[in-house]
Amino acid sequence: MKKLIGSLVFALTSTAVADVINGAGATFPYPLYSKWAYFYMKETGVKLNYQSIGSGGGVRQIRNRTVDFGASDAPLKPSEAKKYNLAQFPTVIGGVVISYNLPFKDLKLSTKAICGIFLGKIKYWDDPEIKKYNPDKKLPRRKITVIRRSDGSGTTWIFTNYLSKACPEWKERVGYGKAVNWPTGIGAKGNEGVANYIRRVRGSIGYVEFAYALENKLKVTEIQNRDGNFVKPSIKTFQSAAKGAKWDPKKDFYEVLTWKRGKDAYPIAGATFILLAKDYPKERNSKVVKFFDWAYKKGDDIAIKLHYVPLPEEVKERVRAYWKANGWY
Repeated sequence: MKKLIGSLVFALTSTAVADVINGAGATFPYPLYSKWAYFYMKETGVKLNYQSIGSGGGVRQIRNRTVDFGASDAPLKPSEAKKYNLAQFPTVIGGVVISYNLPFKDLKLSTKAICGIFLGKIKYWDDPEIKKYNPDKKLPRRKITVIRRSDGSGTTWIFTNYLSKACPEWKERVGYGKAVNWPTGIGAKGNEGVANYIRRVRGSIGYVEFAYALENKLKVTEIQNRDGNFVKPSIKTFQSAAKGAKWDPKKDFYEVLTWKRGKDAYPIAGATFILLAKDYPKERNSKVVKFFDWAYKKGDDIAIKLHYVPLPEEVKERVRAYWKANGWY
């Protein structure tokens, strides 16, 4: 039987079925959820079975009521959450990075260069728009191979949302979503697939969640932000992007963190979200909530080590009040 990539199963052979939490969705937080699940099982005996099948799959499975929770990096608008009778809350903040395979580090890409590359208009690495901000780099006359997601993806949603705000032509021609009609590129499944492809193909470029770039030892670009500064992905620049977030429980915490103003704001930041079915028995949702409450209390150090940004304590308290209002906490 073919092994499902990104399937996370931490099991104790004597654990009863009641002590299993089943979730599916975003690959963006998979490295973190896997660590949280490991330590949670050691402490409580409850195991988490999480399949990182992409945000589109996660939303579909919770809508079909086939999992205990869905996970998505593309937040549902309040109207969507209401339509499908879902609750939504954030877990951590992270960033989507642009990784590349060339024999040097510290490549800088302007907004114009990024738009041109992903629109398929900038085709070679020695293009003047790339050379302009990298005068010390020996850029080759090598064709650029764009790698992008082939599955319905919250990482794609965040990245194309950024492109739609930063590039008028992208907004007009392509737009944003979990899946779009790409003007160029080769598709790969999951953050894992994109990262593996970039690692293997010289001259390639693509977008992945930061933890996957680090895990695969991929080079990441400095990106020009809305204020015109070149910024590296980091805890600090992700926090800067999230600085003005309102996190309103009345709107099911719907928040988009791309293309924010700020000297140090990373332009492709985003939160990742959990979706619960409001019509499930309270005990079922309480089991999921207990896991994420444990993660809020004890998982911040793990998140930081993997280069995710924990939610501020004030936001965690708002989420707990939201859980309590639904009878799960």
